[in-house]
Amino acid sequence: MASHKVVISCAVTGSIHTPSMSPHLPVTPAEIAESALSAAAAGAAIVHLHARNPVDGRPDQSPEAFEPFLRVIKQSSNVVVNLTTGGSPYMTVEERVRPAATWKPEVASLNMGSMNFGLFPMLKRYKSFKHDWEPQMLEGSHDLVFRNSFRDIRYALETLNGSGARYEFECYDTSHLYNLHYFWSEGLVKAPLFIQTCFGLLGGIGSHPDDVMHMKRTADRLFGNNYRWSVLGAGRAQMPVAAMAASMGGNVRVGLEDSLWLGAGRLAETNAAQVTQVRKIIEGLGLEIASPDEARDILQLKGGDKVAF
Repeated sequence: MASHKVVISCAVTGSIHTPSMSPHLPVTPAEIAESALSAAAAGAAIVHLHARNPVDGRPDQSPEAFEPFLRVIKQSSNVVVNLTTGGSPYMTVEERVRPAATWKPEVASLNMGSMNFGLFPMLKRYKSFKHDWEPQMLEGSHDLVFRNSFRDIRYALETLNGSGARYEFECYDTSHLYNLHYFWSEGLVKAPLFIQTCFGLLGGIGSHPDDVMHMKRTADRLFGNNYRWSVLGAGRAQMPVAAMAASMGGNVRVGLEDSLWLGAGRLAETNAAQVTQVRKIIEGLGLEIASPDEARDILQLKGGDKVAF
């Protein structure tokens, strides 16, 4: 049965890591497309996509920046495409929602609360940068609130609901689950809710097993059978958190957006390498991974023929 299979999402590039941190971070449209397709071939049912300026790698939420890799991925693979509405924490919600509003993907991510977003600890590890914007962005996060007000969330939902998109509700703290419950009780979002509980980012909940259990218990109490649970662990928490969730019937997210590493001191050379690693964990538990069509069934998505790319 598809419902017992584990959906692997792969977040290909994100906006938090910068090109100087790893030579393997996909930056150009061709790199993003190739990396997403190889992740899909390795077993990812969903690819979660951000775009970057191909010259200096800075986050770019113009719909045009997404077009080249969206078309290549669509032509070459049945993988489910999930477009970010998080963009970069430095952008307005109007900027952030534009790509999903334009391309009408099957899934769009949606952050469920405002939060501090501390990226500055990475300044300790990385001393030299190729581009001026990289240290400036990290330094700026000392005074950064990633804004996702109730108005912002409502704006995203009202803009995207008509496209038939489902959402990857990114919940970095317990309050985000309660915020989601509010929108669900108001009828602005429909079950089954795809809830991505996010662990280990400074400003959000930690990545201790107690934190994982707390988010799961809270979601179970608030949503019962009306949600599908997935987890992402930031940095070194990536695989341990995935293993915990998979063992409890959850789904998992990996990818260079969430961690640049494959193990202690070993940079992941591809997104596919992380997908392969988490697939080994899942299959080692006696579980099976979901195909893209099985993921569509589990999450009740509109289908790959109903997107605008």
